[in-house]
Amino acid sequence: MKKLALTDFYDYTFLSGLTFSPDKSKALLMTKKSDKANNSYKSDLWLFDPVTKQTKQLTSAGDVGIFTWLNDEEIIFTAMRDSALKTKVQGGETWTAVYKLSLSGGEAVEYFRLPEIVTGIKVLDDEKFVLTISNNSNRPDIEAMEGDEKAKALAAQKAEKDYEVIDELPFWGNGAGYTNGKRSEIHIYNKADGSLKPVSVYPLGSRVTDVKDGKILYIVSQFHNGLSCLKNSLWLYDIEKGEKTELIPEGEWMVRNAGFTGVDKIFVQATNNDRHGLNQNAMLYFWEDGKLVPWCTDDISWGSSVGSDCRLGGGKTVYSCEYGIAFTTTERFSSVINNITLSGKRTILPMKNGSVDCFDKCADGTLYFIGMRDNKLQELYSYKNGVEEQMTFFNEEVLKDKSTVVPDYFTFENDGVELDGWVLKPVDFDENKKYPAIFDIHGGPKTVFGDVLYHEMQVWANMGYFVFFTNPRGGDGRGNEFADIRGRYGKEDYSDLMKFTDVVLEKYPQIDVEKVGVTGGSYGGFMTNWIIGHTDRFAAAASQRSISNWISMAYISDIGYYFAEDQVASTPWTDMDLMWEQSPLKYADKVKTPTLFIHSDEDYRCPIAEGWQMFSALKYHGVEARLCMFKGENHELSRGGKPLHRQRRLDEITNWFEKYLK
Repeated sequence: MKKLALTDFYDYTFLSGLTFSPDKSKALLMTKKSDKANNSYKSDLWLFDPVTKQTKQLTSAGDVGIFTWLNDEEIIFTAMRDSALKTKVQGGETWTAVYKLSLSGGEAVEYFRLPEIVTGIKVLDDEKFVLTISNNSNRPDIEAMEGDEKAKALAAQKAEKDYEVIDELPFWGNGAGYTNGKRSEIHIYNKADGSLKPVSVYPLGSRVTDVKDGKILYIVSQFHNGLSCLKNSLWLYDIEKGEKTELIPEGEWMVRNAGFTGVDKIFVQATNNDRHGLNQNAMLYFWEDGKLVPWCTDDISWGSSVGSDCRLGGGKTVYSCEYGIAFTTTERFSSVINNITLSGKRTILPMKNGSVDCFDKCADGTLYFIGMRDNKLQELYSYKNGVEEQMTFFNEEVLKDKSTVVPDYFTFENDGVELDGWVLKPVDFDENKKYPAIFDIHGGPKTVFGDVLYHEMQVWANMGYFVFFTNPRGGDGRGNEFADIRGRYGKEDYSDLMKFTDVVLEKYPQIDVEKVGVTGGSYGGFMTNWIIGHTDRFAAAASQRSISNWISMAYISDIGYYFAEDQVASTPWTDMDLMWEQSPLKYADKVKTPTLFIHSDEDYRCPIAEGWQMFSALKYHGVEARLCMFKGENHELSRGGKPLHRQRRLDEITNWFEKYLK
């Protein structure tokens, strides 16, 4: 059997967007694969038939953007295939082209185009659509201009690329660039007459969470008037009447989701952050008689926060119908599907450990989900009456003759709290030999590691390393109290990580205690920075997309102005000492560990200045350090960065550990 190589991820197929047709008889899903030659990804659509259990490729150009069902026999998707239109876009205009493809055969044909950036499409009928459009209030309507007027406007726009003028907060967004003046707006598009009717009005940034009977839109809007308000508003929009009704006013609740269920029930998933801050789990409510009425009061960790570097894309995680809703939650270290009836009875379906990345329901009630199971890459699975069955085999060949390690799982205690931990033994493990080890720390902190395949960890195990990982306090899947470490970063979470290291070294005496490294990204990068300032037990460290200084992060990160205040329970004006106490930079003069820093110049979540500060501090104090900056990448480098950049990132980290641990 061959060892899994660092570059094998080029052959992985990433699945997303599972969506059944309106009659629930067949499903669409998207595949993405690395395009090494162009340093990008190819995205295509496949059709799945639950009766024959067969998949059929529908597109092969690798250029599919957003997609949806037009009706039971036709689909629509965005792409840029017209050379003249592509030239316009390259010249500075904004256009979206939507193509239609019949399942009965034939090529995709252009269905309509708009001089807008369309980021979402919901179908009302064959001629009417709900469109989510990204609009910039500071940009003139160049596409409507002609002749000299257009030429002058394009020239002025080109000249403005040398400048950024900002007058609001946040002024940029990770993966979105500078966002000053940009809004997400809702429009009703009529293909028959080409009309585009706005539903949401500036300065509201809006998203449609549900559509009832093709007549009523559920819209969550975020007020933005120089400073974005996190507590948003909920509206209903009657398409036929053209009327909006505000249900929940801005400033009271953080509405995560809303829609219809039952015959006439409106459900709302929301939190007021009153006890546990921004990371407080939302509760389920009905909207009745002008107020929120509790539907389910369970402490629910919504969605899947099970980490992996083997995914690209998302999909549906809430399904509403006449009996209630189905939705995904993170339970301890796996994500599973739940059902809740109109009476409030919640059932967590008995499922295998792993992740449910998105799901939908077939006409006969069978659930289908894209997920990760049994130490394998993503595939499509069915679930009925407690039985799971694998439906697709996109990734069978790439791992067929490659060695992957099933992690050893165990629990341990720290401060009376039971915690979960995993260890990957080196491939060809010999209990009579000594091995180096790498401790990997997850991001978030409100995420989890689980029983899913992680490429980087498997690569290291195949190179002869022990790899170990755990879910410390501050993480997801175990309720609000477990996740709440506000104002205590570097306290109980650090204690959990160090106790886990002690337990691993005791359980696995084959680990050479002098050759243990530590790494992590985002929160894991913060904690790597923290660890090297508080202990010398690690022989090398690799800090990725990290935070080093809460005071600077708070006012340069796209989320910093609210996230830092919430998580470290202070501001420079209320308790500067507490912010500095929780900043790894404060302890940089204590560091002796050789440390590699990985950062991206367009990471606006944990901006590159955070990496620069810690790197500079280590160099100033005579510590061996190296910083590798990735141009044109953002916070998602390890999971969704350009393929060649992902390879270089993992090369840098691996080579650093090879230098100091072997």
